[in-house]
Amino acid sequence: MSLMLPSESSSARSVVGVAADLFAALRGESAVLPRAESVVLVVIDGLGAISLRGHAGHARALTGGMAKKDVAQSVFPSTTAAALTSITTGVWPGEHGLVGYRVLDPSRDVLVNQLSGWESDGIDPLSWQTAPTIFERAGSKGHASFAVGLSAYANSGFTKATLRGAEFVAADTAAARIEAAYALAQTHPGALVYCYLPEVDKAGHKHGIASREWVAALEDVDAALAARVPPGVGVLVASDHGMVDVPQKRQVVLEEEHLAGIRHLGGEPRMLHAYLEPDVGAGDVVTRWRSDLQGMADVVARSDAMNARLFGPTVTEAAASRIGDVLVIARGTWAVYDGTAADQRGRAMVGQHGALTPEERQVPLIRLGAFAR
Repeated sequence: MSLMLPSESSSARSVVGVAADLFAALRGESAVLPRAESVVLVVIDGLGAISLRGHAGHARALTGGMAKKDVAQSVFPSTTAAALTSITTGVWPGEHGLVGYRVLDPSRDVLVNQLSGWESDGIDPLSWQTAPTIFERAGSKGHASFAVGLSAYANSGFTKATLRGAEFVAADTAAARIEAAYALAQTHPGALVYCYLPEVDKAGHKHGIASREWVAALEDVDAALAARVPPGVGVLVASDHGMVDVPQKRQVVLEEEHLAGIRHLGGEPRMLHAYLEPDVGAGDVVTRWRSDLQGMADVVARSDAMNARLFGPTVTEAAASRIGDVLVIARGTWAVYDGTAADQRGRAMVGQHGALTPEERQVPLIRLGAFAR
């Protein structure tokens, strides 16, 4: 069974290019965006383009001027740590090195959480993620940079890895964050402002995208984005990834007999990184798991994933060392779990992401303010 790569247009835009487009728009040099006096990048975590269009009646501010081509492709894996870092650095996961949710730190032979485990897992943001951010590049050219988010994220390791170079501004609600972002852009000509809205993603994980809670979160974010954009300010609304709902009947549990030869199992249920014992061959595990997971997931060796450029056209030595020897990429609405893990709380998560489906990888790319068509 070969890897089933989704068909994508050769002209499809990628979230990897968003930062460069915004910076170029400040200079009047973007091929896709008009010049703006200041720019705001709003990232709605977890909002796929397919889900957004399917709930257009609950998001009139977002979808009112959304054209068919106002979409982009997220990166692989389609997960927050990888995709947000690609948005804010402008490089693929194979370069910035955040290649999944939980990955191997080969220097210590332990799994580390690249989203929330920087402090507890002992990861140095400056040495682990070395690609310069768009904010650092903007600052070197004399542009002020700001990142607006929840106060809890102000000093996190992930913030230091992905938003360094920006002055962090905290606000509690989606409306307050949008208001703060627009005010910063208006009062600091030439500024690059990033505004992060995690509410939709949180509701989706807990309740699913078919839930009332998810719709309420979308309506709240949409109401915030109905605010008037100051003159001369260009706003680009994007997302890092979409999401699918995983029903309990689509949960595949790997028990001890399936995990023979596996030293560590990282990633997340929609995209697992399997790290093997030194004397175990990847080919044997691939053959065995392809049989076990037929029709539920694609199973590929690291070398094949890199040859297929799943992590981007270039993979650094550091990034390659964090990628599993074997990858398990869920199909459809399946998810694969480690049944031997002590903590099984992740199986209660409804909305999930990380794989290659259009629902997970197609994200909105909507233009407001000075960028509006």
